[in-house]
Amino acid sequence: MRTIETLDDIADGLEALVRLDQRLVPVVAKAGTVPLRRQAPGFKGLAEIVVGQMVSKASAVAIWRRLIEEAGACTPERIAGLSDAQCRSIGLSRAKERTLKGAAEAVLSGQIDPQALCAMPADESIAAMTALKGIGPWTAEVYLLFCAGHGDIFPAGDVALQAAAGHALGFEARPDQKTLRQIAVDWQPWRGVAARLLWAYYATEMRRGDAVPTG
Repeated sequence: MRTIETLDDIADGLEALVRLDQRLVPVVAKAGTVPLRRQAPGFKGLAEIVVGQMVSKASAVAIWRRLIEEAGACTPERIAGLSDAQCRSIGLSRAKERTLKGAAEAVLSGQIDPQALCAMPADESIAAMTALKGIGPWTAEVYLLFCAGHGDIFPAGDVALQAAAGHALGFEARPDQKTLRQIAVDWQPWRGVAARLLWAYYATEMRRGDAVPTG
């Protein structure tokens, strides 16, 4: 598996994608710069993805800033020790509080190792993460995409990806997760770059600002 570590890797992936699917030629032209968006693997990266679930970029940034200010650092120990009152002041929903604390406790108990997840086969890593309450396929796939740099992960459940693909490929309606996953089969082994491309297209062509993954 090739990992996506640099902008050169993004460029290689884009070149490969337009050879695999000619429909992506105008998408690449319109998307502009396709960002790398890599994060260090570990609990902090997983926690930041959980915070970003189902909220706007601005909300996610604000909640994350308050979490770091309140906890002092995003470590499993600090997150597990937050009180309910602290979580409410941070802006975490009760569901996200449970998910974050559950993930922290899973790391502390040795149930999961966020670093080791990045080196495992993708299906095994996703299964390990989704065994935790509150972490679904979207969160697990985005973690592998950005924290592990997995070159062939495609979070088809992401609504921004669905909207971008439908717009870019001329669908009358936004493709659902199953349909988009089938479309993305043709983009192997560069689906991780295809996802970044579609998010960039969403940001530039659909006037959504700096689009980020949204489950």
